[in-house]
Amino acid sequence: MTKHLIAAILFTTACGSKSAPTTTTSAPPPGGEPTAGAPDPTTPTPIPTPASTRPEIGAWGFDLEGMDTKVPPGASFYQYANGGWLKATPIPADKSNYGMFTVLSDKSDERTKEIILGASGAPGTEGKKIADYYQSFMDIGAIEAKGLTPIQPDLDRINAIKDTQGLLAAFADNARKFRTTPFVTIVGQDDREPESHIGTIAQGGLGLPDRDMYDAKAKQFAAVRDGYKKYLSTILGMAGVADADKRAAAVYALEEKIAAVHWTRVKNRDPQATYNKLTTAQLQKLAPGVDWKLWLSGVGLASETSFNVNQPPAIAGIAKLVKSQPLAVWKDYLTAHLLTATAPYLPKKFVDVRFEMYGKTLSGTPENKERWKRGVDEVTAAMGEAVGKIYVNKYFTPATKARADELVKNLLVSMGQRLDALPWMSPETKAKAKDKLATYNPKIGYPKVWRDYSKLEVIAGDPVGNDARAAAFEYDRRLAKLGKPVDRDEWGMTPMTVNAYYNPGLNEIVFPAAILQPPFFDANADDAVNYGGIGAVIGHEISHGFDDQGAQYDAKGALKNWWTKADTDKFKTATNMLVAQYNAYCPVPAADGKPAQCVKGELTLGENIADLAGLTVAYNAYKLSLGGKPAPVIDGMTGDQRFFLGWAQVWRRLYRDQEYANRLVTDSHSPSEFRTSVVRNLDGWYDAFKPAPTDALYLAPDKRVKIW
Repeated sequence: MTKHLIAAILFTTACGSKSAPTTTTSAPPPGGEPTAGAPDPTTPTPIPTPASTRPEIGAWGFDLEGMDTKVPPGASFYQYANGGWLKATPIPADKSNYGMFTVLSDKSDERTKEIILGASGAPGTEGKKIADYYQSFMDIGAIEAKGLTPIQPDLDRINAIKDTQGLLAAFADNARKFRTTPFVTIVGQDDREPESHIGTIAQGGLGLPDRDMYDAKAKQFAAVRDGYKKYLSTILGMAGVADADKRAAAVYALEEKIAAVHWTRVKNRDPQATYNKLTTAQLQKLAPGVDWKLWLSGVGLASETSFNVNQPPAIAGIAKLVKSQPLAVWKDYLTAHLLTATAPYLPKKFVDVRFEMYGKTLSGTPENKERWKRGVDEVTAAMGEAVGKIYVNKYFTPATKARADELVKNLLVSMGQRLDALPWMSPETKAKAKDKLATYNPKIGYPKVWRDYSKLEVIAGDPVGNDARAAAFEYDRRLAKLGKPVDRDEWGMTPMTVNAYYNPGLNEIVFPAAILQPPFFDANADDAVNYGGIGAVIGHEISHGFDDQGAQYDAKGALKNWWTKADTDKFKTATNMLVAQYNAYCPVPAADGKPAQCVKGELTLGENIADLAGLTVAYNAYKLSLGGKPAPVIDGMTGDQRFFLGWAQVWRRLYRDQEYANRLVTDSHSPSEFRTSVVRNLDGWYDAFKPAPTDALYLAPDKRVKIW
């Protein structure tokens, strides 16, 4: 399921935005509690020495065989460090892309499968719920025998819709189950009042990932559009809808109209623009095509006096479509999206048709995941922390946690030193920046307390119902936050997740257990590689509090300006240079009438700032860790060379062509090659690898972007 709206920072397409927190309720496993608060601002803490001395990768934590030393570092540091691996590694048939994140994710899935298969217990226990949830999804015979019976009541309710009121009720039901709906609703932290919660209304309603994919001028998505039209016709026809081709075309035309009023992803990155607190009366005036009191009642927000409307013009535009477009088309739209949402739990022909669209056509993935892998995904989405507490007991040692804690402390020290030394920031803004850094809350490995699943009902043999109930459970859990204080101990990821994030509202950096493994982190590896890997990842998350979005939140997590005008202008000048640098990367050349595809510097700005700052802070921390002594030379490589190779190694990644094209439009991260290439802005990289001024990556000193 993809309905929990978690915003990861390193890897997923939702990166850079605030995470959706989770609730936790019981005691943590052995290994201590996550560190909170700031370290001493001047002295790095020694990292504990592991008992063993053999790293998992190579002799010192780096895969030398994965290099291509025929490529000069200055020509492409990505190819120099990773070219051998890129040439020798196939993308697995069930993946749209493959790299170090997916290697660890596969490992995490295998471990999670083992935990799930071993789950058991009395009725009502977490173990029994985990087992029943998984086994219900895996019982293909029972699913085939039931056919469409499990969703027939939903189909009947759609068929029975007689007016706009009934349509709004259906939209509200979809919203509460995190299914496709024109108006997305979620309860979360109030950006302006970070100790409170607020209901948010945002644009939604599309079957393709982004508004730009509907644009007929975007020729790189022509096959995706054609495939989606075919998919809508096929899925409606399989459900017995008469005249499916014509009705599917009308549904697609409706989605085109929705896409036309959507805000772009770049505009949605502006937290000031997406904060618009309105009363019910103001919302009704903004978008009179919808009875908002009826809709708010349907999503459980009737008692609230105000809401945050993320994209007011888009909400108004969609409301006009609710009123102006034929009810019959809206009903077919609901039917198509019901089938899309429930296809994973229906007979194989529905699974296959859905994968044909969202796997093969959209991402270029040849084969669907094995069913057990999909089952692991389902259980993790529904009961992730129930599985997570078993995971950390088995796979996350106290020693790993202790070493990661110290690395985080050292990176925070380094960031503080970078702030102190900034030549462009005024003392006034610098003091507030230091205040913000001092309130960072690092979370390492797992939550202090675990989520309570006692109210989640899991019924053996009912995969469709289990999915719907798990979504409703999560929605109601968030809804219950209204009127209550914000819990700053919540997590937005499971311990099994190979990722990390920064949440500006909670001013926290979060590192799940599963990312604290090679190649990101190995307690037995050379310190230079660890600082270039997990150190830069930690620095990346720390610096998100000071990127173009995070810098708009103060030490308490409030969306509030704390900069002087002069400092804001200097910051903007530097970030504009970074935008231009990334805009110049055009990895897909013009061909066959299609324009060249380039990185969107504005869309990826926050992540590019974090990569640059994270690597800079980690490099400084590595230097501090040496205590004034020279780093040893290993295999003929200096400490600085090993540091930058450690950074490059974590970004080894291959993409299928269509997936690559998609990400250039939808992903707030630059492709891995250009994440690696951020080294061209660090003077230390030039000293380490001596690129020639004629090399592609070479930047004259005055062109190197320095921010933090």
